[in-house]
Amino acid sequence: MLVTGASEVLTCAAPADAPGPGAGRIPGGAVAVGGARVLAVGTEAHVREACDCSAAAVVDAEGCVVAPGFVDAHTHLVFGGSRVREYAARLTRSREQVEELGIQTGIMATVAMTRSEDADTLFAAASPRLDEMLAHGTTTAESKSGYGLDVSSELKLLQVNRRLHDSHAIDIVSTFMGAHDFPPDRPREAYVDEVIDEMIPRVVDEGLAGFCDVFCDEGYYSIEQSRRILEAGLAAGLAAKIHADQYSDLGGGDLAADLGTVSADHLNFTRAAGLERMAAAGVVAVLMPLIDFAVGHPKPIRARGWVDAGLEIGLGTDLCPGGYSVSMPLAIQFACRWNGLSPEEALRAATVGSARACGLEDRGSIAPGAIADLQVWDVPSLEDMVYRIGHNPVRSVIKNGKVVA
Repeated sequence: MLVTGASEVLTCAAPADAPGPGAGRIPGGAVAVGGARVLAVGTEAHVREACDCSAAAVVDAEGCVVAPGFVDAHTHLVFGGSRVREYAARLTRSREQVEELGIQTGIMATVAMTRSEDADTLFAAASPRLDEMLAHGTTTAESKSGYGLDVSSELKLLQVNRRLHDSHAIDIVSTFMGAHDFPPDRPREAYVDEVIDEMIPRVVDEGLAGFCDVFCDEGYYSIEQSRRILEAGLAAGLAAKIHADQYSDLGGGDLAADLGTVSADHLNFTRAAGLERMAAAGVVAVLMPLIDFAVGHPKPIRARGWVDAGLEIGLGTDLCPGGYSVSMPLAIQFACRWNGLSPEEALRAATVGSARACGLEDRGSIAPGAIADLQVWDVPSLEDMVYRIGHNPVRSVIKNGKVVA
């Protein structure tokens, strides 16, 4: 395949130890693909000289931008039911007022709906979400469990993740998050023991996830509980992720640095010293502007502090029942205007940074040898994509060297 005629190719290619903002712009660029991998990228003359393109299928990107496929670094893709009534009511009412209307709220509302649905129903609901994500340029997505909160339901969610990965163009990175909240019918320490002694071994034995995650925040999992769970996951072979400091300065950022988690997500209340420790430990900080917008978060992140701390930044939609968005372009647009990233920084976060937040080094950039996950935007520049708020610029998506959308 030869992708040619682009107004610019955004390679996002940079050394692993250079997390700078560069988008790797190549004006008038072209990309040659062989099988599922990138063969060459550069000017069209350079690409044609590097590869025999005489028999290549041509993708005409005249006047368009070519970029790496997005990696959505944080989603709760699989869940039962809908919390649309809660969302609409919470726009003008407090949680207490909404519950007085007889509307269940929060994580436990989704847990009840998810437990009541079988795997086929959950799969059928999640598949169209993936279709929407693909249409917005996402080619890899992380998907967490966490709406089961018992052994059988958590395994069910992870089994649906595997079915989605096997059946859809988007690659699914599966994360076990039995420690998303506490079920109300068991003492908290007893449930922590259940996560460690029953859930983690089953997840590992069945090969259902590569990561273990925990919600470390006031009212959820303490530092001590989070450390126990993540260390148990590490000992069993699950790499660590953490939801940290979303609503309080509990010290989750410091725990992420102590354990060397692959990523730490949210971080609204993490102090500068914690951010710097995370950067030194190589932890990727995942920014999710759309969930902060959806919940009306009292302290939206000013991401210049993350940049100043030297952090590699990833980006996610946080698609979940409490904030439904499938659009990585919208996440980039918000990350720029609302969180203070430059267009180049936001694009890198949505590609290379997010790939590293998922433990992946073979995608997120357009470089020889990388997986050929590409997208073509029907706009003339990266700045146009950021400027057109709410607009989906994606004209076509290439996954593993094949046009899939």
